[in-house]
Amino acid sequence: MCGNTLGVPVGVTAVSGDVTAVPGGAVEIRPARPDDEEGIRRFLGGLSPRTQARRFFAGMGRPSAGFVRTLLAVNERRDALLAVHGNLLVGHAMSYRGEETDVEIAVVVGDEWQGMGLGSRLVRTLMRRAESRGARTVGMDVLGDNREVLSMVRRAWPEATMRVSSGTVEVTAKVLR
Repeated sequence: MCGNTLGVPVGVTAVSGDVTAVPGGAVEIRPARPDDEEGIRRFLGGLSPRTQARRFFAGMGRPSAGFVRTLLAVNERRDALLAVHGNLLVGHAMSYRGEETDVEIAVVVGDEWQGMGLGSRLVRTLMRRAESRGARTVGMDVLGDNREVLSMVRRAWPEATMRVSSGTVEVTAKVLR
């Protein structure tokens, strides 16, 4: 999923224990921490150009330190979650306060981990955390050719508004309950 997100103060709504079994072990969803910088760099570097473009709307080289810190920021305006398999980061989700919606979200799952429901779990966890801070509406931008994510959005938010603009689909919906 592509887009943006809301901020949740550090320590709010812990997600410990949110673990799902997958082939080869379990994946835990947990809040991002400042010491995750190297893990997020490795994760981003391991994404295929297609996955990078679907999440960031462009390919990327080595991410800057500032960019990495932004992806990991958890404060009153931003939230960030990681999907972790042992010591391996396999997914990232973030939210921040939106302009036209209460929260904007963005999610990416590593190529070999896609199709296992991790993106949906990351979104549901972000939405629970955002709702606990008062968010009622969510927005996201999805590339028009990202059929998998658009299908997930239709299942999760059947009444979402979708507007096509310059090759992207701008999605607006009520926060999941």
